[in-house]
Amino acid sequence: MSDEELIKGCIKGKESYQYEVYKRFSPKMFGLCLRYCANRMEAEDVLQDGFIKVFNKIDTFKFTGSFEGWIRKIMIHTALRNKYVTIRSHEVYSFEGVEHPSTDEKVTSNLSLMDLMKLVNELPQGYKLVFNLFAVEGYSHKEIAEMLHIQEATSRSQYLRARQFLREKLDKIKKDEFGI
Repeated sequence: MSDEELIKGCIKGKESYQYEVYKRFSPKMFGLCLRYCANRMEAEDVLQDGFIKVFNKIDTFKFTGSFEGWIRKIMIHTALRNKYVTIRSHEVYSFEGVEHPSTDEKVTSNLSLMDLMKLVNELPQGYKLVFNLFAVEGYSHKEIAEMLHIQEATSRSQYLRARQFLREKLDKIKKDEFGI
């Protein structure tokens, strides 16, 4: 069944079409939610809330661009709204002069994707959100600032701090594994 058929069935309120949309897109969207949430239970809640929004707003899909991309955007915004209070409650500092850390290819090549995701999940929540939005989703710092209601410089500094945090973790792994 094509995306267009699924969307039209969902607009008509047919549960079998909604179930098919959920079945088709929930694995990828759950992975996305895990990147933004503190734990699996929170990610499941965000996924559920996100799909409720998808089905409530499906009649606004314009059939331009990817349906999956449209769902992804809703999921990201749902996860961000879920974290908004947390973000606003943390004090942030600007790190305008922080250098970009280099990456040691030998260390990262020995890590699995799951190991890297675990490292990213260890980031403090504000760093994690900005890192995912910038490095994984490809949003600009200006877009991130608008989404999170923060300054563009804050987005940049949070991203640099996230990279620094990850670099320190990678250095520790390098030291532990390679005795360097």
